[in-house]
Amino acid sequence: MTMLRLQLTGNDEVANELINLLSAIEGVEHVEEIGDLMPHMDDDDSSSAGLPDDAAPGFHHIEVRVPNPLAQERVRSVAEALTRDRGVAIEYDEDF
Repeated sequence: MTMLRLQLTGNDEVANELINLLSAIEGVEHVEEIGDLMPHMDDDDSSSAGLPDDAAPGFHHIEVRVPNPLAQERVRSVAEALTRDRGVAIEYDEDF
């Protein structure tokens, strides 16, 4: 069994769409967005408050459990097609 870890840079709508699409793939056993483990220390009166970087799309960490290489390839294909279509970025971190 393989656990794929995806990091999506995009808005919540795209992240939810990706999670729904990956959940529907035959062979995918589990899809879950992992919460952000680091607290954000942005203060309203910070010198960086309101800068464009603060308004950038969010980061979404998604775990996908697949039973075999075929399901893994399906996940990659679907994820890459969606992110290309929506103009967002995705990265993979695979655990074998």
